[in-house]
Amino acid sequence: MILSYRIADVRPYINWLYFYHAWGLAGGRQAVSPDGQTTLDVERESLWNDAQHLLDELDGSCETQALFALHEAYSEGDDIVLMRGDDELARLPMLRQQTSAPPQLCLADFLKPRGEWREVRGDDAYCHVGLFAATVPSAFIDEAADDYSRMLAQTLADRLAEATVELLHKQVRRHYWGYASEEQQLSIADLHREAFQGIRPAVGYPSLPDMSLNFLLDELLDMQQIGIRLTESGMMRPHASVSGLMFAHPQARYFDVGRIGEDQLADYARRRRLATDDLRRFLRVAEVKKEES
Repeated sequence: MILSYRIADVRPYINWLYFYHAWGLAGGRQAVSPDGQTTLDVERESLWNDAQHLLDELDGSCETQALFALHEAYSEGDDIVLMRGDDELARLPMLRQQTSAPPQLCLADFLKPRGEWREVRGDDAYCHVGLFAATVPSAFIDEAADDYSRMLAQTLADRLAEATVELLHKQVRRHYWGYASEEQQLSIADLHREAFQGIRPAVGYPSLPDMSLNFLLDELLDMQQIGIRLTESGMMRPHASVSGLMFAHPQARYFDVGRIGEDQLADYARRRRLATDDLRRFLRVAEVKKEES
């Protein structure tokens, strides 16, 4: 499913806190003075005004785009197995936390194992997984006239890509997947607080640190339909693009896989059918911990 959104559609879903963070301005539009009072300063207000002007200017001439697909799926160990009818469509190996104290989470935990899945398949939202990608066209940035305008456009495009996923996820929960069709009306603040059922971990983030998963998602979604192309490292172009998975389980939550031991790396490489050295290129370097000899 391909969806297009006007700037006006996704603009309300922008998380401005992260926009200001990208500019090195903690606290969002309001600064906090030494005495703990919140104030507006000239730099933040000027940045806000410039951002609003650019959004006004591009509204009507630029759209964001998203892809979404829903598949029956079950867990097998730490793998997510996607099904097409009675046939296996694809296998998405996941990584499990290696913390010393339980629970040691893995995204596959938020799906039913094969035996339970067979008993209730088709009737249970927790027997499915969503795949998504979203992007803001590079023309949003290419038209910038100077370095400041380019950085403003890039940071806004990044936020618009995330805002597109926020709106997409809302529509998926209530309509396209419909597992939360009775969801109460949530404010934008509630959405940013993730006060809803389900999660949407993105590739490259703490619970999905392997950038090469984008190649698997691309095979399933065909991201070029919305103009996304992958580099050799699994990065998406345009830069303002997001991809990942959606889970409906009420206990699903975000977590950090953390540091990856050599034993887990070897097991993961076996399940991914890739060489461990190749996987090191795709995983965040700080996450791969060599065991002491």
